[in-house]
Formats: sequence, C-alpha cells, structure tokens
Amino acid sequence: MAEYPVLLTCLGLDVGTSGVKAVLTDENGRTLARAGAPLDISRPHPGWSEQWPDDWWTACKKAIDEIGVKCPDKLSALRVIGLSGQMHGATLLDANDRVLRPAILWNDARSGAQCAQLEAELPRSRTISGNIAMAGFTAPKILWLRENEPDVYRRIAKILLPKDYVRFCLSADYATDMSDASGTLWLDVGKRDWSDELLTVTGLTRSHMPALFEGTEITGLLKPELARRWNISGDVRIAAGGGDNAAAACGIGAIRPDTGFVSLGTSGVLFVSTDSFRPNTTRAVHAFCHAVPGTWHQMGVILSATDSLNWIARMTGRSARELAKGVAEGFSGPTQETFLPYLAGERTPHNDPDAKGAFVGLSHRSDPLSLAHAVMEGVAFAFRDSHEALLAAGTTIDSLHAVGGGSCSALWLRMIASSLGISIHVFQDADLGAAFGAARLGLCALNKADPLQICSPPETVETIDPDPALSEIYDRKYRLFQSLYPAIHEVI
Repeated sequence: MAEYPVLLTCLGLDVGTSGVKAVLTDENGRTLARAGAPLDISRPHPGWSEQWPDDWWTACKKAIDEIGVKCPDKLSALRVIGLSGQMHGATLLDANDRVLRPAILWNDARSGAQCAQLEAELPRSRTISGNIAMAGFTAPKILWLRENEPDVYRRIAKILLPKDYVRFCLSADYATDMSDASGTLWLDVGKRDWSDELLTVTGLTRSHMPALFEGTEITGLLKPELARRWNISGDVRIAAGGGDNAAAACGIGAIRPDTGFVSLGTSGVLFVSTDSFRPNTTRAVHAFCHAVPGTWHQMGVILSATDSLNWIARMTGRSARELAKGVAEGFSGPTQETFLPYLAGERTPHNDPDAKGAFVGLSHRSDPLSLAHAVMEGVAFAFRDSHEALLAAGTTIDSLHAVGGGSCSALWLRMIASSLGISIHVFQDADLGAAFGAARLGLCALNKADPLQICSPPETVETIDPDPALSEIYDRKYRLFQSLYPAIHEVI
C-alpha cells in the first residue's frame, strides 16, 4: 500500500466499561493505528458496580503508548484528542483533586430508593431533564452517598464523568459535553444548561459541576509533560467529545434526524437522532442532547447485552466467542429456551433496577450452546422492547448501523434485524465506533468544521436484512418474552 504524507493526526479515546480503546486517524479520517487496554469491574455487594478512576487513566496511557510504539512519527503529528466514554459514572474529587472513592458506574443499582426520593422532592424533574430518574444516572448516586457515606459526600468538591476524569488527567480542565451531561440528571436537556433546581435537590451547586461545551468545541490543551512523554511537538487541543453512544453516532454518521444505530456492547442501545428535544418518559425512553450542536437523540437502553453472553460463558466454562461461533454453526431457527437478560436490572421499557434474569423452557436437551442461543435471542427481544418504546414515542427508524464488539456476530445481527424488521448495515471496525467518533469530533473542533461534512456514514461492508421466515417465528416468541417479565416480577 502506498504511503501518503500525514500533516496532522487526531486521537480518539473511548473509556469503556470493559476496556479503553484508542484510534489514531489522519486529517481525512483514515485510521492509522488502534490500540486498547482492558479494565476490570468491582462488585463488592449485590447490585454494585465500581471502578477506580486511576485505572481508566492508566489504561489510556497504555493504549497511547502502544500507538506511539506502532507509529511514533504519526503520533508525533498529533494535534487534537477527542474523548468518549461510559456515561453516568460518579467520579468524585475533593478540594485537592484527590479521588474520594471508586466511581459508581452506570450499571450500579444501589440507588433505586433515591430515584423515588428525587422525583418526590422535585415533581418537575422529568420535565426538566426529559428522563425518568434511574439508578444508573449520576444524581441518585449522590443522594445515596449523602445517606450512606456522609463523610465522602461532605468532601465532594467536583463531580466528573469517566471520560472527563481522563480529560482532567490530560489537561487539568474540569469540562464535559452536552451529551454526557444529559445522563447526569442535572442538565436541563432542552436548554442545554445545568439546572439549578435539579442540582439543589442533591444539595449541590454549579460549582460542583464541570464547564459545559458542545462536543465540537475545544476544552483545553494537553499538558506539556504528556506531550514530551509521547514526543509531540506543538500544542495538542482537547475536544469536548461525547458520551459513548453520541460519539458512536458521530462515528457512523448518525447525526441527521431519523438515522440511528444498534449497539451491541456491554450494554445495548437502540439510538436515533432527532432535530428537537422530544422527551417521552412513559416507557423509559432516554432523551439526551447529541454531541453536535442543535441536535438531540432518543435511546432505548438494555443493561446487559454482550455482558449476558459473557456471563453464560463464565457459567459454562467456555469463551463468548466460542459459544457464539457454535450457535451460528448449528443455527436452524429459534431455540426452545427463552432468556430474560436482566442480570443488572433493566432500563427500557421497565425502569427496574431490581429486575432479575431468568431462563424459561429448560429441559434435558438444554446444553451450553442452547443456553447461549437463548441469551442471544433474549438480547434481540430486549432490543425489540426498545424499538416498541421508540415507536410509541413517535420515532421512526429507516435503517440502522451496527456498533460494538457484539456486531462481529453476523447471526446475532440477523436475530436483531429479524426481530425489529429493520436492515442493519455493518462497516469496517464497527467495534471502534465511539473512539472513531471521538476522533471525528476532535477534527471538527480543530478545524471548526461542519459535523455534517466530517461525520459522514462509513462505507458499508455488509447489510443484514430481516429474514421474513425468522421474523414470523420471532413475532410469536417475542409475545412469550413480553409476558415473562410481569409474571416473574410478581414472584421475585
């Protein structure tokens, strides 16, 4: 392959739950290098989910170091870093910028009671935020801390989201973007500004919050000592970036109204861009700011997507990849077992942090592959739940792109396409969607470019259309799936 001159490069960092991803692109958006580093989750009590913020920073440095080894000349041409990451995580700093405790993550379920408390104290909260108070959001976590760890609560000086803690490590700036801020439950999403009313409910003020930026704006400069570490000459700007889903949308060009994607990551997301703020809390649809100015989006969220397959892999002593491959090789239609993927509770449409997973229809014929098959179908049906909720909110989706590590499974995407009745487009490096989108947001910020010009859809390498025969069978099985949550909820 012919070499071409690189005038400047952009780095996208995605601080995920299971690992950090880094992608280096040139000024034309071509991928030059990629790297990653794994992360672990701590679950010290049932329903808890935590990570140490410094582990994110260590993983980011490791990933960037790896890119520096692979292509030092291209990293030395770095001019902007865009950030993306898991949303909602409560990262708490004291007055000396010391981390007070492990970050409480998006899939932590401990603050269910505080959600009810918040909405009771401020009945307008859903109108302001556009969202139901959910245990995964940041604000209820702070109420939990006030009641259960008052010493920590009293010492809070600044609250940052995961990617924004990495930003602080990169540039010493307290800043965030509109899309990530939307998931805190402190943002007036329609006005794109912090809400004093929502902050007051949790005993906080604007001084506890980072500065707000659009995702395409510059928030600061890389520290000189880090530029020296990576042998970079010249200023490196830090772009605001976006929450993982909004950044992924920028990576696959889903910034125009009614364009969207399905994300098969640790959690699952059905995402669609909108040209206005359209809250609909009846069925737990999320309404957030997008990472590009003047744009919003809606999401249906399931809390355990590939996490469900990873769980059954641990239970059966096999790898998730091995199970998915085995299911694909033996696939001839739906399996007899049905699975509810509520291992960490559920958001859309149930808003139930205490929801439990379940297998139904087990027999002597059930084996590791049939259970993995049921897990994959259960996640597909959970996406169908989100689609039904979006339809009820008046939103339509013409077609979807696939992002996330689970998108490597063609069968899983076929299950989802057939369940939703929507074609799914697959592109190269789909698992880098958020990191690539963060790099694109960086390029927009660096050049003050129109996001519509930069965030175009990538080339599709495969389109997975619904299978009409499978869709008909899945319609029937989905009705069974729908009936199980209320039945099991009554007895668990």
